Amino acid sequence: MSYIIGIDVGTTNTKAILYNLTGKALGQASASYPMYQDSPDMAEEDAEEIFQASLKVINQVIINAQVAGNEVIALSWSAQQHSLLALDTDYHPLMRVMTWADNRAAAITQELKETGVGLKIYQRTGLPIHPMGPIYKLLWLQKQQAQLFQKAAYWVGIKEYLIWRYTGKLQEEQSMAASTGLMNLQTLTWDPKLLAIAGVKEEQLPPLVPITTKITGLRSKYAQATGLSTNVTTVMGATDGALSTLGLSGLQTDTLTINIGTSAAVWTVSPQPILDQKARLFCYPILRGQYLIGGPLNNGGIIFDWAKNALFKDQQTTAQLLKINDFDLLNKIAATSPVGAQGLLFHPYLGGERAPLWNADARGSFYGLNRHHTRADMLRAVLEGIVFNIYTVATTLKQIVPAPQQILVTGGFVQSTLGGQILADVFNQKISIPQIHESGCLAAMFLAKIALGLETDWSHIQNNINLQQTFIPNYEAVQRYQELFPIYFRLNKHLSNEYQAITKYQRK
Repeated sequence: MSYIIGIDVGTTNTKAILYNLTGKALGQASASYPMYQDSPDMAEEDAEEIFQASLKVINQVIINAQVAGNEVIALSWSAQQHSLLALDTDYHPLMRVMTWADNRAAAITQELKETGVGLKIYQRTGLPIHPMGPIYKLLWLQKQQAQLFQKAAYWVGIKEYLIWRYTGKLQEEQSMAASTGLMNLQTLTWDPKLLAIAGVKEEQLPPLVPITTKITGLRSKYAQATGLSTNVTTVMGATDGALSTLGLSGLQTDTLTINIGTSAAVWTVSPQPILDQKARLFCYPILRGQYLIGGPLNNGGIIFDWAKNALFKDQQTTAQLLKINDFDLLNKIAATSPVGAQGLLFHPYLGGERAPLWNADARGSFYGLNRHHTRADMLRAVLEGIVFNIYTVATTLKQIVPAPQQILVTGGFVQSTLGGQILADVFNQKISIPQIHESGCLAAMFLAKIALGLETDWSHIQNNINLQQTFIPNYEAVQRYQELFPIYFRLNKHLSNEYQAITKYQRK
């Protein structure tokens, strides 16, 4: 028998799933690691801790699946976008990994936005103007950590570093390179003008390759540590956004995919690159002639977790006593509030925001609060605010691509009936919930099959996906949300004028 392992290197957790060649998952494993936030706006991780997590999950998933390690024919990688790591001449890390959530380049990004340079970067790369982009992180490092910047021999992301550790081969696939703000969207090569802006040389960056690129062989000490063969094939893989989308919809251009986990993302596939004139949407290549358009959001389920701890700490004890999931209990509480939370709106920008605002200084707020509102109303407003924010991105997307014929949603948010119904009512469209929960690992496995010549295209991936549930819009709820959403949207514009001022005050 032959098997493939799909690996997803997330922000605070790495997962591995082992599949047989029919696409059936036989085992899975995960390992977490901390995020370091020693100062305001910092969001770093330790490359060695992530590497050790990857060793652990590969070894554990083979054990869990009860297969022989030498029967695993390929590893295929999915990973978080926008990470940045400096290496010395021996490829040793000189710093911790700066993640997408690191906002220390916010001031530099704002300056480039105001001068128009940021828009020019977007037009050449498809990367929205936001400090998540490694091009902006490089500019910040150049000013704030000049000694480190000068010492760096290579600049990579976490996926490139991990693959180098396992194989001894340093290269970068094009979907991840598009996340850096240094790759030209038209030529799919490192852009000399952008490299000059960032102050780096092309030889400091890995060579660019397609996402299906294969590397044969594993360093013997890591083969021994994981239980794999030294002859296993490594497939470069792609970004987590690309693979989670491909794992749900293949290359269907009439489908909108939404994931609402800790953060959230809204994507659709296009046969050509399409840029938004206001730089509100991300556009990057995944395969030859196929592009992903949409936007990642900072604020998904993490906002619900905040509400749980800030508003309902006591209810968690009740849930434990009743032996029920506190997530289920809080959804039941939120469901006691009527649609629209009695006119209470919530803007869920507790950690800045990428799409739709692309503003690291954005902050959250309740609006419309009066003496009649209860904690249940506040909780429902939080859920509705998360969906309104996602709908804003989808509305922007529909301005430049055809309206989707189907909407597929995954993530913990839609494991409750309330979350799925709010989505259907706000979007005024049927919402389908696939049975699969780890679409990124599934797509990584399927990508490996294409790279190995076991599949010719993405059409068969749909055979691995069954719908778990569908939600149909409720007419009365749709009408209420259509009244509320314009107010929510207008408030976004008014509040944005004060985000920088309140954030400056908070940073004191």
